[in-house]
Amino acid sequence: MAAEFIKTLLSSFVAFIALVNPVQKIFVIHSLQRQFDGKTTRFISVKSTLTALIILVAFLAAGHVIFNYVFHIELYAFQITCGIVLFYNGLTGLQRGVFFKMDKNISAKDLTAVPIAIPMIAGPATITAAVTFPADYGNGVTVIAIVAALAVNLVFMLAAKKIGDVLITFNLMNPLIRIFGLIVATIGLQMVLNGIHGFILPMTARG
Repeated sequence: MAAEFIKTLLSSFVAFIALVNPVQKIFVIHSLQRQFDGKTTRFISVKSTLTALIILVAFLAAGHVIFNYVFHIELYAFQITCGIVLFYNGLTGLQRGVFFKMDKNISAKDLTAVPIAIPMIAGPATITAAVTFPADYGNGVTVIAIVAALAVNLVFMLAAKKIGDVLITFNLMNPLIRIFGLIVATIGLQMVLNGIHGFILPMTARG
């Protein structure tokens, strides 16, 4: 029984880690250090993680109700919108070597919700997983997997300066940012295509 539980938990955890993509956050948080000091970037890391956790748990508990009855939106619309945001951020990283071109007057609080908490941590893929995983893994396992994945992601975010400094020493930071910018832009485009597919599929089925 315990072995089956661990296997189920690991399966759910690995899926969430892949969706959250902690490596990307190294470049994101390190790029913020051009404008914010270490204390502020730590605040951004912790606050965005907590915001993402609340969002994912809320969607786990009442995802269908939130989409259909509170906001009156479909999942495909959410996927398309968040995909566009990710595509833009990825394109910025690919072209300019940074993930953000920020207004000098922007505050740390403005960044914690969008785009870091949503869609970079709690994006369409992770939200969809939070809504659908309980049917396969159970609520308890899914919550533990979400918390564990976000905890690992937070460790990467808090260590972003040290890791980033090592990458800069070996002249790897800029090339890797551009590579991950391409990956993030591709993920964003895939989200848009998935959203379009989700919109068209019901009409095709009816036809």
